[in-house]
Amino acid sequence: MNRSQNCLDEGANPMSKETKKILFVCVQNASRSQMAQGFAEALGKGRVEVYSAGSRPSSHINPQAIEVMKEKDIDLSGRRPKGLNDLPPVEMDYLVTMGCEEVCPAVPARKIIEWQIPDPKGKPIDEIRKIRDMLEDRVKVLLEEVES
Repeated sequence: MNRSQNCLDEGANPMSKETKKILFVCVQNASRSQMAQGFAEALGKGRVEVYSAGSRPSSHINPQAIEVMKEKDIDLSGRRPKGLNDLPPVEMDYLVTMGCEEVCPAVPARKIIEWQIPDPKGKPIDEIRKIRDMLEDRVKVLLEEVES
């Protein structure tokens, strides 16, 4: 590992490939992208660096997103929505957008993926669980690709 690399990589195993960086983006960074980040962190277990942001960030995480993620033993309660300007100035390996509307980000990334995931905002809790499960499945597939 080159010492001039971003300091975020220092925790990576020097014998393994460089840690891949994944960014999940939705509009408010209050539900979908936060849930995806939570799954990628939990399932990637330090093998990936994971970020999330919103094109127009909310002031708080959707309480129902926090609730349904706790059912999967992932705690989002200490997080806050972030904007694209809050991201570190690094190139992402994967940029996953989820309905960022007319303001999809111009973030440097090696691969851009668009996931058609419904916005959980204002939906009943059972619908949010379905969206959560959809995100979990997609994150698992993405991690398989990233790690291959």
